[in-house]
Amino acid sequence: MTVAPILETPRLRLEPFAEAHLTPRYVAWLNDPEVVRYSEQRHQTHTLESCRDFVATFADGPNGLWAIIETTQGLGHIGNISTEVDPAAGTGDIRILIGERDAWGLGLGAEAWIRVMAHLFQELGLKRVTAGTLEENHGMRRIMAKAGMTETHRAPGPTPVDGRAMDAVYAECLALDFRG
Repeated sequence: MTVAPILETPRLRLEPFAEAHLTPRYVAWLNDPEVVRYSEQRHQTHTLESCRDFVATFADGPNGLWAIIETTQGLGHIGNISTEVDPAAGTGDIRILIGERDAWGLGLGAEAWIRVMAHLFQELGLKRVTAGTLEENHGMRRIMAKAGMTETHRAPGPTPVDGRAMDAVYAECLALDFRG
């Protein structure tokens, strides 16, 4: 079983996601239409059991799942960040959810993201990190830009948001370009 390491930043502690993080508050984030507005998670209703099943998919293998804990303002668990790693290809993809609305707009998502990128490049030795989001997800696009990611391409989004089709935007950062 692979366990994600604890990662720290000036304002955050990224802890391997554990049973203690599976709370009604966490499930409520996933069922909040505004929190999951640009996520394909918006098409399902989540329960503690469905979340437990998701967490179990990280039990073996190289992928990581962390609870993002804010440590300076008392916000506690504010969201999660996960990685899908292909060691043979030297690549990783990052996904993030900041569910705690009081944490929105504080730069905490970018802080967590950059720390996980550093882990993937410096500690795991990956050569490329990728990500994707929908074009109107401005918060996520800011995170990718702050992390030094460059847009690589666009494709039609998987499902409309608020009845409107929008492109999916994909970005990457190469290890040699990372300045985290």
